[in-house]
Amino acid sequence: MKNIIKQLRAENGWSQADLAALLEVSRQTVNAIENERYDPSLPLAFTIARVFNKTIETIFKE
Repeated sequence: MKNIIKQLRAENGWSQADLAALLEVSRQTVNAIENERYDPSLPLAFTIARVFNKTIETIFKE
């Protein structure tokens, strides 16, 4: 699933480790989601959207 997480993370000046801490996941999970090797669970997608103050539809595209 395509996403704009890397772009949003950069706009906030966060490292992958910073975002991982906010999401309570590993840095490797953030990396895998950014590189479209892993699709987050629905609860994690909602958390990502909340952290960036965006809708899920804005962040994730098919």
